[in-house]
Amino acid sequence: MFKKLVIIEKINMLDEDLKRLDNLAKEVIYYKDIPSNNEEIIKRIADADCALLSYTSKIDKEVIAKAPNLKYIGMCCSLYSPESANVDILAANAKGISVRGIRDYGDEGVVEFIIYELVKFLEDYDNKHLWSDFPQEISTLKCSVIGLGTSGTLIAKALKFFGASVSYYSRTRKPDVEKELGIVYKSLNECVKESDAVFLALNKNVLLLKEEQFNLMTGKRILFNTSIGPGFETNALAKWLTDKNHFFFGDTLPTIGDESLWKLDNTFTINRSSGGKSYSAYKRLGDKVIKNMEDFLNGK
Repeated sequence: MFKKLVIIEKINMLDEDLKRLDNLAKEVIYYKDIPSNNEEIIKRIADADCALLSYTSKIDKEVIAKAPNLKYIGMCCSLYSPESANVDILAANAKGISVRGIRDYGDEGVVEFIIYELVKFLEDYDNKHLWSDFPQEISTLKCSVIGLGTSGTLIAKALKFFGASVSYYSRTRKPDVEKELGIVYKSLNECVKESDAVFLALNKNVLLLKEEQFNLMTGKRILFNTSIGPGFETNALAKWLTDKNHFFFGDTLPTIGDESLWKLDNTFTINRSSGGKSYSAYKRLGDKVIKNMEDFLNGK
């Protein structure tokens, strides 16, 4: 059991799961506002041996150096790599502090957002942008998913369910998924050139689409980005969007890179995260955060 657990900011855990933390620490302190600077974070952590945070704050080298009793940092948000994390994992590990994050808790919501926006757009349910002379079904589309992690795989599965032709590009080819879903591996350039709709499901800070790829995306094209960050060179996207036959969809404002591009008639956003905000996502997040803590306490 931890001696003192400090949650340094509001985290997306249900009350029922927050109560479970009482079984993991003798003392639990929960701050529900975002700390303004490192000094405030250091003050909040103080002599705690366990700290939890979400994605809205950082625990960097300075904070770690001034947290003498800290043994465990739990990221209540996605952890993809040390380079993209909002915790200085290398500095923490150098002091013997374990840092554990979670993944794959909000992907189902991302898929629902994509299908919702795609159907509304193709069928012209909002009476604003008709994709073709007649309303269309997803089954008429040639689609490519760029990045076949958990989110990308779920996107591909949903598109196949609705009858779309689906190809994909990933750093590593995945024959088992190809066979299971009936999708086809292609090079990045083949994917963007041959598809009506392209879906980016990339890790943070991966800028994969450049001017070369956008130049291949001619005619009527749809680009969805639900990655954490742009996933492309922003200037190249801006140039691509000057063609009114090109359409861009993203859930959060940062997905477009240059937020002034949301003023264009051919860009669409709901201005909030489509993943990780439902009851089910919060429940998955809480379960995974607590499982990480239990594993650490049990020496796993």
